[in-house]
Amino acid sequence: MRLSDLPAVEPELGAFRDAAAALIQDFDAAPDLDARVAVLKRWDAWRAEYEAAEHLAGIRFSQDIRDAGRKALKQGFDQVEPDIKELDNSLLRRVVDSDVGERIGAHLPNIWRCSLESFDPAIADELRAESELANRYDEVRASARVDFAGAPQGLSSLRGFYGDGDRAVRHDARKAQNQLLAGIGGELDGLFSELVDVRHRMAQKLGQDSYTPLAYRLLCRTDYDAGDVAAFRGAIEDRIVPLCTAIRGRHAEQLGLEDYAFHDTSVSDALGVPRPKGGHDWMIEQATTMFERMGPDFTRFFDQMKAGELLDLKVRDGKVGGGYCEALVHYGLPFIFANFNGTQDDVNVFTHECGHAFQCWTTMQRDVLRDVVWPTYEACEIHSMGLEMLTYPHMELFFGEDAERFRRGHLESSLLFLPYGATVDAFQHEVYAKPGASPDERAAMWRGLEQRLLPEWTYVDLPVFESGRFWQRQGHVYSNPFYYIDYCLAQTCAFQLWRNARADHEGTMAQYRELCRLGGELPFRGLLQAVGLDDPFDPDTLARVADDVAGVLEL
Repeated sequence: MRLSDLPAVEPELGAFRDAAAALIQDFDAAPDLDARVAVLKRWDAWRAEYEAAEHLAGIRFSQDIRDAGRKALKQGFDQVEPDIKELDNSLLRRVVDSDVGERIGAHLPNIWRCSLESFDPAIADELRAESELANRYDEVRASARVDFAGAPQGLSSLRGFYGDGDRAVRHDARKAQNQLLAGIGGELDGLFSELVDVRHRMAQKLGQDSYTPLAYRLLCRTDYDAGDVAAFRGAIEDRIVPLCTAIRGRHAEQLGLEDYAFHDTSVSDALGVPRPKGGHDWMIEQATTMFERMGPDFTRFFDQMKAGELLDLKVRDGKVGGGYCEALVHYGLPFIFANFNGTQDDVNVFTHECGHAFQCWTTMQRDVLRDVVWPTYEACEIHSMGLEMLTYPHMELFFGEDAERFRRGHLESSLLFLPYGATVDAFQHEVYAKPGASPDERAAMWRGLEQRLLPEWTYVDLPVFESGRFWQRQGHVYSNPFYYIDYCLAQTCAFQLWRNARADHEGTMAQYRELCRLGGELPFRGLLQAVGLDDPFDPDTLARVADDVAGVLEL
């Protein structure tokens, strides 16, 4: 089955209403638990088919935002999504009040309660507006260009220059990035102001004082809250930021710089970032060898990805920036989207998204309900960030003699990421606590957090970033609010997998496979307990991780 063979299906709200009404009628008439579970499974299969059509529309739009037909199809699904949500909830409301939990466990009913508590038909117009604004953000970013290195460059292709060994090149590349964002910055400020306003209105209509608790419900965070996250951010500031300052200081020495600045933060030495020894097709060949070495399950997984056209990795005009993995559960297929730029980023993004894809592929081998295929986001990111580190032994395939330099740089950058992730999360908490703030006031919030958590980010000739608008390049802030701390939580777990693998690689791979197999069967902390990983919200966990990494890096 190939992606290009899958049909483009228009959303048909009337047919959906009829099917939902029939399922609700059957559920209400079900004489016993077995019959109710049978109706639930029918509902799940029917929703998976609709969801596959919706996700395909999103995938094809992200592949070429210039195509009017693809845009119209995605907008069609976005427009009916609130109606679909209302119909879904009509059945789920019955399910969570029934005895079905006796058969499927408590976790899925808790997830569905999050869905019920975060939606009401009264916010349908706001949900449509939110989708339109997020789509517009993607379009603006994807279409923006700036002349650099003799050609028009977008944000994705510019990334290939940030880690150049020539300081002048990486400085000029950052200036080009700054110039590009300056050209669209006013529109991005306006879009974000509208998004904040729309989300605040949704929260108020649902009886919340601010959007933050609604966002936590939308993310299905059932076993921790904003207080836990704030304490975790505090531990990053106290324990990790000093280590990051030490790493940056070492980099400045290795670069021979007394005026170390932001445009130097992507490199650790005068050689620049390691680069794969070949292009896209060569990378796929190397990845094939890597997965063959990792075992028959990884081999079967990657063979299906290649045969099914489930890898879209080349950068091109009209393509949305960034990377993601999507699951087409109805077809049993994962899909990976990325934008290769010829640097180590390609390996990082590829192994990251393959971690997501391998997990959902593994879980889809089981007979599970659709909402078990993915766990909540912070658990999903353990699969991705974990595989980045568990593939360390195979990096010679991509980097040759630079493999050890890559591994050390990746370990450093994984630690350096934590304060940035905490900054993105803290920024969003501040923004939604003060929804009426002006764009300049939001920029001041960001800049204040940067100076606390990212003190080595000294900007030179970068007025947009100096003004406090670096966050505009972070798509999650626009399209996936409050998601970003999930990467920090997951990285804390990925470091544990890295540590465990140094002592027992095969045993750790078994631990990783079991985490993937479980999928979303349990909440975040329940999954950690099931496979023997320490809870990131325990401050001792982050301290132990910091000591492990600091020891290897000799900090």
